[in-house]
Amino acid sequence: MENNDSLFGKCPYFTAQKVFSGKWSILIMYHLNDGALRYGELQRRIDNITQAILTKQLRMLEDFGLVSRHVYSEIPPKVEYSLTDLGKAFRPVLEEFRIWGDKYIEALKNR
Repeated sequence: MENNDSLFGKCPYFTAQKVFSGKWSILIMYHLNDGALRYGELQRRIDNITQAILTKQLRMLEDFGLVSRHVYSEIPPKVEYSLTDLGKAFRPVLEEFRIWGDKYIEALKNR
């Protein structure tokens, strides 16, 4: 049996699971889907996320090449986060998550 770490970059399911393993990753991608956001705005849009966790998740998504961080040289410093081209390629997946999530929510109501 292959070591799980050796599956990264080889198995599409393992790779996707690893890239989006953070609890807030998909919500961050969703909120950046419509355009760049400043850090504080992103934090306000995601209830119950701590500053430390948001920073960690953004860095992880940046390391995976899905999110870019742009620092403007002004005072006070302005930082915006946006999706890279690779991150934008995730948009159809987000839409499918929404469709499936709506169906699941409806099924829960009918239980």
